[in-house]
Amino acid sequence: MSTSLELALACGEALWVGDHACRGLDITLVDIAAGSATMSMRVRADMVNGHDLCHGGLIFTLADSCFAYACNSENFNTVAAGARIEFLAPARLGDELTANCNQVQQGRRSGVYDVTVINQAQQTIALFRGNSHRIGGHLVESENL
Repeated sequence: MSTSLELALACGEALWVGDHACRGLDITLVDIAAGSATMSMRVRADMVNGHDLCHGGLIFTLADSCFAYACNSENFNTVAAGARIEFLAPARLGDELTANCNQVQQGRRSGVYDVTVINQAQQTIALFRGNSHRIGGHLVESENL
């Protein structure tokens, strides 16, 4: 019998195997537990837009990725049903962004998760809310843990 933390770690590892988007953007999974995750990303030169700011779509990608790991951390195959983001401050070249996601509500099929994206100075860059939908099946076989 595995603990919820062991299961969350195994789910994170299972997702990471095929997560070419996160690896390509150098997004790192910092922490994962049942219903939560933390990920980080350093803003590179190829992530900066014409205003010399981190492209909002990449901040969204960091938040959305963190949401994905959190809502799959309990070993139910889960996808996004919707998401929205509020940009509160700009991120700049060289900033180290950290996304922290926490489960707000999880029902049998649908869930709500909040993500806060901060920079290295602890300034809030964005707030993201994601709605999840469990589609059936599992990421890992829990008896193998």
